[in-house]
Amino acid sequence: MTDSRGGTTGWVVTANGVDFTGPQSISVSAPGSSSYNTPPATVTGNAIVTASNLEPLYPPGPVQTATNASRINTAVWNPTISVTIPADALAGTYSSTITHSVA
Repeated sequence: MTDSRGGTTGWVVTANGVDFTGPQSISVSAPGSSSYNTPPATVTGNAIVTASNLEPLYPPGPVQTATNASRINTAVWNPTISVTIPADALAGTYSSTITHSVA
């Protein structure tokens, strides 16, 4: 994430996922079904960035929050995303989308 505004307003990165589609639907919104574990970000520039884990992947929630920002700053992180596959899931190819938003 790069904040090129050069101002003092912080920012929040929000993540969320949608259910997996394939031979059957696999939910990412049930408790214990999925998680987004957020490590601390590597930050350049002037900002204090705080990580937050997201469990489950839906509804959307914050995963990185910057405060005390000034000038141009960047934050990079590599989350661990986990999905619990139900024991009765059909074999096949599944897909989902995880979206990051910055405000």
